[in-house]
Amino acid sequence: MSDRPQRTNTYTAEATSNRYRQCLFDWLAAHAPLWNQITYRRRQAYFSDDGDVWDADYTDLYDEYAPILGKATCQQIARKNSEAWRSHFRLLDKYHDDSGPTVTEKPSPPGYWGTRDEGYELHGLVRNDLYTFDWDENRSTLEFGVGDVLEDRYDFEHNERVTLEVRGNPQWDSDDSRLELIYDEHAAQLRVQHPVRIRPDNLQQQRKDAFTHTLDSENTTQAAAIDVGANNTLAVVTEGGETAVYHARPEFNRFQSHSERIATLQSELPEEEYTSHRIKRLYDERSRKRNHSRDAAVKHVTDWLLERNVDTVYVGDLADVLDTHWSADVNEKTHAFWSHRQLLERIQLTLGDVGIVVPEVSEADSSSECPECASSDVTRNGDSFRCHDCELDDHSDVAGAWNILQSEVGPMARPAALSAERGRDAPQEGAYWQWNEHDWILADFGEQSRSVDQPSLSKPASWQPG
Repeated sequence: MSDRPQRTNTYTAEATSNRYRQCLFDWLAAHAPLWNQITYRRRQAYFSDDGDVWDADYTDLYDEYAPILGKATCQQIARKNSEAWRSHFRLLDKYHDDSGPTVTEKPSPPGYWGTRDEGYELHGLVRNDLYTFDWDENRSTLEFGVGDVLEDRYDFEHNERVTLEVRGNPQWDSDDSRLELIYDEHAAQLRVQHPVRIRPDNLQQQRKDAFTHTLDSENTTQAAAIDVGANNTLAVVTEGGETAVYHARPEFNRFQSHSERIATLQSELPEEEYTSHRIKRLYDERSRKRNHSRDAAVKHVTDWLLERNVDTVYVGDLADVLDTHWSADVNEKTHAFWSHRQLLERIQLTLGDVGIVVPEVSEADSSSECPECASSDVTRNGDSFRCHDCELDDHSDVAGAWNILQSEVGPMARPAALSAERGRDAPQEGAYWQWNEHDWILADFGEQSRSVDQPSLSKPASWQPG
């Protein structure tokens, strides 16, 4: 069972009542202290001369925490803690491997889920057989139980369980694994990580089933090109002239906000200290948010391409141009923010799963020549592309994708033009997509730089960590 590949569905959730919300936060707040005490005992053994982390006893802690968490949840915390230590020892073995170490920095042993002074991480675990999802077109819910103390505190009836409303659709369907609930302090939002164990012989089909559309080889297929940009995650042009742009500026602003906060915290560290639990948590949050929006964009564009029966997508490879790009700011975004190579690998994997061929082609000169008349007398400024010979006025990343596609399939008609930050030029064709921290939604022109606020789960005013 454990050898079967695991995939994770991710949702957001909110308690269906204030009573459940209060109970939820009390339940979440009890996890970190138990984790920390187990970790402390194992670290004491780890750093002693003759200690063994696997000999550290912690079962006496169950008597204190089981009335709040439930005994099964206490066991899940201990199991996850053991997994963290096993992972540490595997990394340590690789670090000490003289034949060719793949780990170059000595790994640190598992740490704590926050402190009393800095605040605890709100991170909950539910065993695979102790939660229930109820999926519905209009309202989906997740239910799980808590300890007797919380049931009494919040006047639960017999067999009553905490109920959360879940937003999101399961992409993978198989045997349930341990559920994880993580409260994101920065976004004031509860995230649900729902892992499932998949049969290896069913993995490819489930990947295909995750998409609304499929490639129909019996009908006419067409090619497309993707320009991977800095201001825009993806810009797409098809042979049929359809265009789509996935806007990245709000996400980059959020990424920068995290970076500035990290820099501030680093400047406040005591001398000879280089990081802290809070800084590590911000780094993880920054990467997770970036990866989530990026991966969702790739999945979204894959469905968009399948709907148009695209069987070949040429993707611009920036290897030849990253070091000499037209803007230092673009280089910073492309290297640090979008992690260009990882994004290309995600595109190749996701599109390849559904039968779309993804050749990489050089992106050199794709944005410095006019795709309509081949003139090099052009000006590019942000999203704006202007040819001074034929007076083409286009979206710069669309022009880049257009050039890539024409270099592979030959001259083609002008694709649907997307305006470059000018509401008065809003096109009748072409799609402009913007991330709202959950989905990619159609954006109005003139609103490209506005983020979209979503309802979120807030901590109850009276809640205090226990």
